[in-house]
Amino acid sequence: MFFRSFLLAGLLLTTTAASLPAQAQTAAAARPLSQRMADAFISWHPDSIVIGNRKTARWDYEQGLMLKALERVWQRTGDARYFTYIQQDLDQFVRPDGSIRTYKLQDYNLDNLTTGHALLTLAQMSVPQAGKYRKAAEHLRQQLAEQPRTKAGGFWHKKVYPNQMWLDGLYMAEPFYAEYSQLFNQPVGFDDIAKQFALIEQHLRDPKTGLYYHGYDESRTQQWANKTTGQSANFWDRGLGWYAMALVDVLDYFPQNHPQRAMLVKSVQRLAPALVKYQDASTGTWALVLDQAARPGNYQEASGSSMFVYFLQKGVRLGYLEKQYATAARRGYEGLLKQFVAQENGALAFNGTVSVGGLGGKPYRDGSFEYYLTEPLRQNDLKGVGPFILASVEMETAAERAALGPGKRVALDNYFNHELRPSPFSGQPETWHYTWADRTHGGFWLWGQQLRDLGACTTMLPTAPTAASLKNVDVYIIVDPDTKKETPAPNFVRPADVAVLTKWVKAGGTLVLMANDTSNCEIPRFNTLARAFGIEFQPLNLNMVKGSQFEQGRVALPAGGPVFKTATSAYIKELAPLTVQAPAQPLVTQNGHVIMATARYGKGRVFAVGDPWLYNEYVDGRKIPASFENFQAARDLATWLLQPAGRK
Repeated sequence: MFFRSFLLAGLLLTTTAASLPAQAQTAAAARPLSQRMADAFISWHPDSIVIGNRKTARWDYEQGLMLKALERVWQRTGDARYFTYIQQDLDQFVRPDGSIRTYKLQDYNLDNLTTGHALLTLAQMSVPQAGKYRKAAEHLRQQLAEQPRTKAGGFWHKKVYPNQMWLDGLYMAEPFYAEYSQLFNQPVGFDDIAKQFALIEQHLRDPKTGLYYHGYDESRTQQWANKTTGQSANFWDRGLGWYAMALVDVLDYFPQNHPQRAMLVKSVQRLAPALVKYQDASTGTWALVLDQAARPGNYQEASGSSMFVYFLQKGVRLGYLEKQYATAARRGYEGLLKQFVAQENGALAFNGTVSVGGLGGKPYRDGSFEYYLTEPLRQNDLKGVGPFILASVEMETAAERAALGPGKRVALDNYFNHELRPSPFSGQPETWHYTWADRTHGGFWLWGQQLRDLGACTTMLPTAPTAASLKNVDVYIIVDPDTKKETPAPNFVRPADVAVLTKWVKAGGTLVLMANDTSNCEIPRFNTLARAFGIEFQPLNLNMVKGSQFEQGRVALPAGGPVFKTATSAYIKELAPLTVQAPAQPLVTQNGHVIMATARYGKGRVFAVGDPWLYNEYVDGRKIPASFENFQAARDLATWLLQPAGRK
């Protein structure tokens, strides 16, 4: 609770214009800082992202950075405004055939690949013309196939910078490359990605400090390059920040069993202590030229500091780093708030970001200490704003996770519900419909993200439940068991499954049962399991919504109840009501029908509802009116599921 209070009360704001009315000011301050900064960004760029002194918008890495930051805020809030901004921004560039306005593949500029993540996000969702985003991503992937390389196989940063690898390029290209390789099932891509990081480690890491030089020239011909090593002369904070973020983001997609994954994790673990060593003791932030903080003219810089906070806290969250590094992240974040976050005209502003940093070019940048100090600072520069939002999301989730204790393992059944389709990306069969990976309307991707943000490890259980398969599972969710309509040879619930699950719940497990309307769910055998806990799904359909008459699907949630602490209204259509007897108890009732129920059984518990109502279509904020609080209800349920149930 300390850090939550800090987020709300510890922010030192500098008001440079007339204040908002007190009520509006209080409401604004109650929102998370990630959301407030995202809203400020949208107010600066309401229609398109115009960078710096440019007159028009163009395909750009700062665009990609900001769209990722907005995506995380959308995932945290369920507010469709952020998704709409992402989609509308991309649609200014992506044509129906997948070509991208202002993008030139032949520039071979790694900076142009960063926005590829947003393309892949929309390509996986239920949106109009989703195929055009996939085609656009394929164009970017083609650039990587043709990108000029060093003799050792490293990507040139840009065609105009021959033989050069920069730290920046790892963030611009590799997370997109990794996500694309995962989605299109191209495992050879991960070998190439690992090579890029290995080359950076080989050529740019300084063994004395543990820091990384900004750039490497394989030819040793650039004026800025050391004639022996090819390295530039200094440790620039944002260059290393790009690299740090690339490391923890690439690992989101890297296969667990890939032989080079451990190398990447070790790189995270080597970098963290070096960063902490050069963290300023008084401010908590980092200097522009990292190892020369006391040198006259050097200063604490906002963008690199934000990136390091993000890197450290995400590394802790995902288990790559020991928990002690969360203390360094907290100190860094406090420093960001005190030094760089201000308030102007009732909205947040972000100061202290150096506008640019590079090597070579015209005018020539020699990579000296003096050069880095010549680049001007810019208020609300997106290279600082984006990482600050990402860092804020990490710190906000850390505060919430602390209240729930150690992370739980949440397994989603993929045995009783096992529908298959050809992947629109790889063409290979894949399971879908109520799965964690499915981002279309019928998937559980966003609910899974809520669980992961709260500290859970989400997995799929593709086999029948057994004592062995459930050994390390804390929460097991069964959704909409298949009929022969969905699957030619469905796996029905058997007496042996009931025996295993009742024993597992009695020992302390938490079981979630989500049926569906009677025409889409194998209810009779599913009921043999539900009845073991005093619950039965009735052969009746309620809330039969016609078209967009959403009010027909409204379900009132008791305010401040044992499960739904904050949400008061949900949208649930075409559901099967329940009958309950001991040990089950009604949780939500409406018009004489039990809509949801819970049961205590031994040391464990059960939650049941007659619909899979938390799939993306009705949680992501894009379809149903905001008066329905499905996103918050999903979060409430996730929080309840992750609370201790008595199982050790």
